Amino acid sequence: MTALRRRLERLYDAGRDRPAPTLFPDPRIEGIAQFKPAAVLLAITDRPEPGLLLIHRPEEMRAHPGQVALPGGRLDPGEAAVEAALREAQEELGIDPALVSVIGATKPYRTGSGYDVTPVIATVPADITITPNPDEVAQWFEAPLDFVLNRANHVRRSMEWDGDTRHYVEIIWQGHRIWGVTGAILANVSERLDWNG
Repeated sequence: MTALRRRLERLYDAGRDRPAPTLFPDPRIEGIAQFKPAAVLLAITDRPEPGLLLIHRPEEMRAHPGQVALPGGRLDPGEAAVEAALREAQEELGIDPALVSVIGATKPYRTGSGYDVTPVIATVPADITITPNPDEVAQWFEAPLDFVLNRANHVRRSMEWDGDTRHYVEIIWQGHRIWGVTGAILANVSERLDWNG
């Protein structure tokens, strides 16, 4: 077992059920009666300075075009969250599930688009081969885990949308704008893992 995995397991065990009053809820979920299950993979590269694999969605996609996202998607019938996260990471980035070392899943994040998204935390080898699927990935990048999970880099912003003021978290790393559901999930995971604590 690597030092990174030991550290992540310790933080995961300590924080997965910790009350986190500053978690970012999606205010648009009020009135949604049923949510579709989904999962995303937080693929953390196992290196002395670990990174997190993220993607840009193609501009042609119907949902969230061009936005930064974690690999993931809807659960297939009969599929568990971990299985879905691994399948989606393989479909989107060509990540071999056999090379993924799963730490565990955190509490789901409900979105205003009607999804119940379970983040799955895992490590992948530092030299893992990435083969992006151009239909689902315009670009992929690895951002330092120290940066994206550091709450000092989570800027709280607001915008007007459909006559309401919406609040969100934004993380900017080397020109990559991480916000929306992905920003909220990373903010929530940073509360649970307390990586920079």
